Amino acid sequence: MAAESPSAKAKAWVLFDRIVACAAPDGVHSNPWVKGPDGQLRFEPDFEALARLLGVPLHLKAGTQSGVPALAFDVWLSYELRRAGFNADQAWPRPVHPRILPAPIANLLKALPIGLRKAVADRIERDGAITGATSANGIILGKNYLKQVDVVISDWVTGPELLISTKRMDSSYGKNAPNRIEESYGDAKNLRLRHPLAALGFVFGLRSDILQKEPATAEWLFDLLAKLGREDDAYHATCLVLMEYASDGAIPETGEEPPVTALPEPGQELEGEDVPVPASDAAVDRDIAQLPRVTILKEEIPEELAPGRFLAAMVTRVLGATPVNMHKEARKRRASPELR
Repeated sequence: MAAESPSAKAKAWVLFDRIVACAAPDGVHSNPWVKGPDGQLRFEPDFEALARLLGVPLHLKAGTQSGVPALAFDVWLSYELRRAGFNADQAWPRPVHPRILPAPIANLLKALPIGLRKAVADRIERDGAITGATSANGIILGKNYLKQVDVVISDWVTGPELLISTKRMDSSYGKNAPNRIEESYGDAKNLRLRHPLAALGFVFGLRSDILQKEPATAEWLFDLLAKLGREDDAYHATCLVLMEYASDGAIPETGEEPPVTALPEPGQELEGEDVPVPASDAAVDRDIAQLPRVTILKEEIPEELAPGRFLAAMVTRVLGATPVNMHKEARKRRASPELR
């Protein structure tokens, strides 16, 4: 019987992982915090890494239902959280498979004798999603229902500390925008009411041709996104990313992003972990060199929705809601910004 061909997401993970690995050589991440001549502290995102990640679904011609286009944002946000000082096991999705590895499991692995550690690590890597231990998806219980959250910081000691949902829209703006916003508002209330101390954020990726094709829809969207970040019972901050890329590389319109039609009971696991396809670094680097060019239109994004402002708000809220002896590296980086 012929082997099943890898999914678009499995192919994408190889490129995503290589891009973020090259952006942080030997696991060393740059400090995103800078302080200008005016003394203002700000968070400077790595837009170059984001542009490369956004080129992956274009290169693979991965449609919306593959989940790859939106996944590019999840990978970038977890990378930015590592730049802020959270370690690889804290910010999910992790930069390696499996994508969610709770801190107690990671600590147990480090404490095991070398031989046993390797055997357990190999088992975790092979199986990926082990019920009650590791996972491919961040599933969080809100006030009334379980919700799959895209980017998460959580531990059994603290509970959820950061919850970020991402959405992306590359076409059919007038038709799809109201549904996306309505869903996001409901999700915010569900999560906020059970986890009031968690930093709750929403990131919306939007192709820039909306500014020419449907300017009225763009104006409406920008206004509503900003308001979602001001509500007392919704998101603490919201973010907009405007992406510009060539028309011949457009994301195939295959319908809405893949819905999670049946979330499992607590302690169970969603099926279908997409394990990265093994490939040499040289082959992956060749693919990355051929990625379509994506430009982030930073100047067109309203200040209230700017990615740097959003990330600063998320990190600051996490640090503000925890004691000073927690997240020490993140506190150190924020207190030692680069002077510019």
